[in-house]
Amino acid sequence: MEKIKRHIIKQNKTRIKMNKTCQSCGMPMKRDPKSGGTNADGSKNEMYCSYCYQSGKFTQPEITTPEQMQDFCVEKMKEMGFPRIIGRFFTRNVPKLERWKEK
Repeated sequence: MEKIKRHIIKQNKTRIKMNKTCQSCGMPMKRDPKSGGTNADGSKNEMYCSYCYQSGKFTQPEITTPEQMQDFCVEKMKEMGFPRIIGRFFTRNVPKLERWKEK
């Protein structure tokens, strides 16, 4: 029984660590005003932020590649006053996120 408890704790720590950032855009989840997106049933989705995922669907379905997501995020950051180079720096890991991994 103790071995099972340790395994569950280990899985939960891994899940929590993985979800520090949105797995679509890379934004830190602590920056999300809604603390995550929502599933189709209205429950909280801890994998994606509320800007990327609502009601069980991606909010920008026309974005189909990590490069498009990077460009979208860089433009949003530019609108917020960040220089383009900073936007590129912050989005450099987008292709490694779960949404964009080859299946």
